[in-house]
Amino acid sequence: MEASTACTKCGFENPADAPECLRCGVIFAKLNADRNTPQNPPKRPDTPTGHQAYGEDTRITFYEREETSEGIFMVVIKGGLLILLALWGFKLAAIPLVDGGAGNSFLHNVNLPFHEAGHLLFKPFGRVIHSLGGTLGQLLMPLICLVALLVKQRDPFGASICLWWIGENCLDIAPYVDDARRLSLPLLGGNVGHSSPYGFHDWQFILTETGLLDKDHVIAGGFKGVGILLMAAAIAWGAHSIYKKHM
Repeated sequence: MEASTACTKCGFENPADAPECLRCGVIFAKLNADRNTPQNPPKRPDTPTGHQAYGEDTRITFYEREETSEGIFMVVIKGGLLILLALWGFKLAAIPLVDGGAGNSFLHNVNLPFHEAGHLLFKPFGRVIHSLGGTLGQLLMPLICLVALLVKQRDPFGASICLWWIGENCLDIAPYVDDARRLSLPLLGGNVGHSSPYGFHDWQFILTETGLLDKDHVIAGGFKGVGILLMAAAIAWGAHSIYKKHM
């Protein structure tokens, strides 16, 4: 009796020396080679962990990550901007409050719309808060920008610039507070504090209503001191961000 071999695919009995199945046509050598080749296990998808498990990575980072490294050109641009802001901040801090302080800078006109918007925003909360709203508006706008850049864009360098802006606003507010009794600074609409109706000068009204009018110079000095510290911290933060990203 002639030897035969059953096809492992269809079960048909073929002659032992047949190279392929006479029924289904499968080539035995190829079929055996495929069966002897170890199969790679299917790749498991990367399992997201931590903050990535729910979509976009929303972690706050206080310096830029190395994988987003930029060229030397951006290092020079960012470094130059920090030097410029440091020198500018020093110049603003050196102006005496009695001479208007940082209120003499063109940035005062940049901050002014946010000051006026703050008055409108806080108007429903009573006269004192309404008056304080101008100052709050000046501080809230750069703070909102800082949070957006840090959390949404994950741009710590940009956030450090916004921190400098908050500090500059503190310097811009300080001479206004300092003028609460002197009433010599020009106000919006061409008015001057001493010739304006009571309540027109925000900080005269705020400090009078809260019984702190005699502390105007101390409070103004506090604003200026905090502003200087924030501006210095912003420069240090920006420099650290550049170093961590590019060095």
